[in-house]
Amino acid sequence: MWDHVEHLLGEMTRAQERKLLALARRLVPQATPEDLRNPHDFTALVESAEFNFEDGILAGLLSAAAALRAARRDMAS
Repeated sequence: MWDHVEHLLGEMTRAQERKLLALARRLVPQATPEDLRNPHDFTALVESAEFNFEDGILAGLLSAAAALRAARRDMAS
């Protein structure tokens, strides 16, 4: 069960990363995946409500995955 949930969260995270990069490239054509970790370097990204919304979804997915791993570790102890 844990593996299935982790796999699903991984797929959701990768899909959101692709979506965020596509959106970033509409705003900043030369944007790279690394640029998504430093969006403050690009005014167009900082000022985009849509980008910030989608970035928040990615942050939530990453947080959920971290919480799941911690819960799994705690259950194993």
